[in-house]
Amino acid sequence: MNKQTKWGVTVISVIAGFMLAVQFQTMRSPKLKDNRDAWELRSSILDEQQKQSKILAETTRLEHQLENYDVKQNTGKEQALKQTLAELKREAGLTETAGGGILIRISPLKEAELLGEDFHSISPDLLRRLINELNMYGADSISINGQRVINNTVIRDINGEPKIDGYSLKNYPIEIKADAEDAQSLYDRMKVSEIIEQFFVDNLNVEISSPIKNLVIPAYKNKLEIDGMEPSEQDEKGDS
Repeated sequence: MNKQTKWGVTVISVIAGFMLAVQFQTMRSPKLKDNRDAWELRSSILDEQQKQSKILAETTRLEHQLENYDVKQNTGKEQALKQTLAELKREAGLTETAGGGILIRISPLKEAELLGEDFHSISPDLLRRLINELNMYGADSISINGQRVINNTVIRDINGEPKIDGYSLKNYPIEIKADAEDAQSLYDRMKVSEIIEQFFVDNLNVEISSPIKNLVIPAYKNKLEIDGMEPSEQDEKGDS
């Protein structure tokens, strides 16, 4: 047996020993009981899935962008930058979109109104869960009562009134628009989603439209606050 073969056997033995040690340690480690409720577990799973999806999507996008730069170097960097800027604006929700999607309308249950039962304003937490469901099932763009939902969107209760980025969600009906590459699939999944049943608990009815061919979702209207970024001296001179 030559030195190269001996070295290979040694490396393989070390790796095998390490794997056995890890497996033994795993078997010895007690399984901790997860006391989180079903919603918390589902939320954690959704968060991890969304993080993985975003990482994969961002990786693919950057790879395509690098390929485009290589091709477009001969045709002009300015045009490539303009296209990149337009793409980033679209991804950030700063441009209007139009395509296949669904319309969700939330309103008080008629039966509850007839019986004189109380119904509360829509729960911000429940609304965020609905948005998570839409994202999980393939929604590309979402708006609530004409307000575009982006990563910076804040949905919370302020002085007992639900608001999205400062806009009130107290009055019904509340309309949610969502477009997707496969609008039919989004519709089918949302029709059987368990989240819809949660609205009935609050005496709220949820209607989901059949896929709409040309659903328009507005651009984000509010000012974006970006911390830690300032114009360079060169940009300031260029504006003067």
